[in-house]
Amino acid sequence: MREYLLIAIVLSLSACSFGVPVGQRAGEGFSGKALTKSKYGNPKSYVVLGQRYYVMDSAAGFRQRGVASWYGPDFHGKRTSSGEDYDMHAMTAAHKTLPIPVMVRVKNLENGKTTVVRVNDRGPFAKGRIIDLSFAAAKQLGVVGPGTANVEITALDASGKASVAPAVRAVPLQPAAQEQEEIYIQLGAFSALDNARKLRDELAAKREKPVLIRRFEDSKGALYRVLLGPLLDVEEATSVQQRLQRKGYQQARLVIQ
Repeated sequence: MREYLLIAIVLSLSACSFGVPVGQRAGEGFSGKALTKSKYGNPKSYVVLGQRYYVMDSAAGFRQRGVASWYGPDFHGKRTSSGEDYDMHAMTAAHKTLPIPVMVRVKNLENGKTTVVRVNDRGPFAKGRIIDLSFAAAKQLGVVGPGTANVEITALDASGKASVAPAVRAVPLQPAAQEQEEIYIQLGAFSALDNARKLRDELAAKREKPVLIRRFEDSKGALYRVLLGPLLDVEEATSVQQRLQRKGYQQARLVIQ
């Protein structure tokens, strides 16, 4: 749990707590209007323990399975990434890349219990964990005793329903002779062509396409970029980037060539 403390040093975010004002309970916050992004806690990216994390622009269509943990009295009253104070009795949670704030449904896959929490902090940074729950949320889900549980988290829209991701469209590759700027998602840049080919083949195996490799010269020599695209527009590219990040490709970024 101590790794959370690095956020305050690295990003001036918060310690590892993650709360909202006293009184918030599951289901609150569904006013029919989209939540406004917090002034704090939403950098484009940040680094903790040598790992760079990219904050999502939107939670639309987000769904994830993994291990949940929880935090309690040791962090009660401490500042969160959103600037709010942690209340262990409020229905809140921390996530590494979801925008702050966002409402998510959390289902304990081990006992079938479900609850709704408001994400407003960054973490957890322990390997293999995807979300940290407040004491109140962990208690509802039956996580307090065992400490962790396998869960599924689903982003909700302003009405409390699972949010829907926009359709993603890719456009065909243009002839090389056609001179125009094109938008891609870059997944990596390697000095060794074999490494670029391995990543390309890995993406192809996961049905990500079209994927190509382009050679790029800089002051240090040749680099081989692994690119997905070209894509229709910036909105489309952002959707693809977020999907790739959810699949674990945190290094995915937009480039224009």
